[in-house]
Amino acid sequence: MKNRRQFLKGTALGAAGALILPKAFTRSISNKTNPHSQSGFPIVISTWSHGLAANEAAMQILNGGGRAIDAVEQGVRLTEADPESTSVGYGGLPDRDGHVTLDACIMDHTGNCGAVSYLEHIKHPISVARKVMDETPHVMLSGKGALDFALAKGFPKEDLLTDEARQKWEEWKKDSQYQPIINVENHDTIGLLALDKKGDISGACTTSGLSFKMHGRVGDSPIIGAGMFVDNEVGGCCATGMGEAVMKTLGSFLVVELMRQGASPQEACEEAIARIVKNQNYNDMQIGYLAINKKGEHGAYAVHPLFNYALLQKGKNKLINSPSYLN
Repeated sequence: MKNRRQFLKGTALGAAGALILPKAFTRSISNKTNPHSQSGFPIVISTWSHGLAANEAAMQILNGGGRAIDAVEQGVRLTEADPESTSVGYGGLPDRDGHVTLDACIMDHTGNCGAVSYLEHIKHPISVARKVMDETPHVMLSGKGALDFALAKGFPKEDLLTDEARQKWEEWKKDSQYQPIINVENHDTIGLLALDKKGDISGACTTSGLSFKMHGRVGDSPIIGAGMFVDNEVGGCCATGMGEAVMKTLGSFLVVELMRQGASPQEACEEAIARIVKNQNYNDMQIGYLAINKKGEHGAYAVHPLFNYALLQKGKNKLINSPSYLN
């Protein structure tokens, strides 16, 4: 029996190793870094230009000695409440039936996480996801169940479809053709990662998803390991762009595991994009990855040009253009 247990244990470890270290990454690690990367924390980093304001809100908490988990929640709440951000929260573009449905996830340094998907009528899905994490034994609630939970926790029920979003939907219905446009904010999540003064990491991700999507569609943003993933021993990653491509590769988990094996954040992001380019038709879709390690170093990479991200570190908050596979 002992020999059998040893055999099974060895087999399981071998299988896990095969999953974690795919053949595609057996090339030597070159310690390639992002030219804008530097060590040091606290740090807040987030996707797209709407991340600049979110970073500031998050850093206020970190500078006051607050925890990364509180910082990431508060940071993206600012974006969720902004009607000018048509891919997140209030003001998000609806699905093809006119419903604004929201997805979000959050994860702390201990590995605890919470998520909501297909949530209507609640302006701050990230805070509902936080409640799922803190106050239930579950990781994700969806649809009516998520709404009922949010209402029971005191979140107000609101109409999230703004006049501007409604007008865009009415215009879209004239042709009713769905064609994602690269780098146009019809699918641009805000993902935000933070290291606090203790060096603990947390992450948050929230979106209204693809504009004019099929009713019921859920993307990568609420999926732990796809839209976002953190590991306090290693670092964290968040994703933006075409969620279906991210889900097919569990991109954020992949980036973190590559960093665990010794890759820099930049190398890990590039390898994750390489997996997508190798196996999927990437010509008409954008995917971007953003990662930090425990030193506060970061990396970013996208399929197409024009993905940008906001970095707040050592008192400077700046928007940076990410390198990309295609130039």
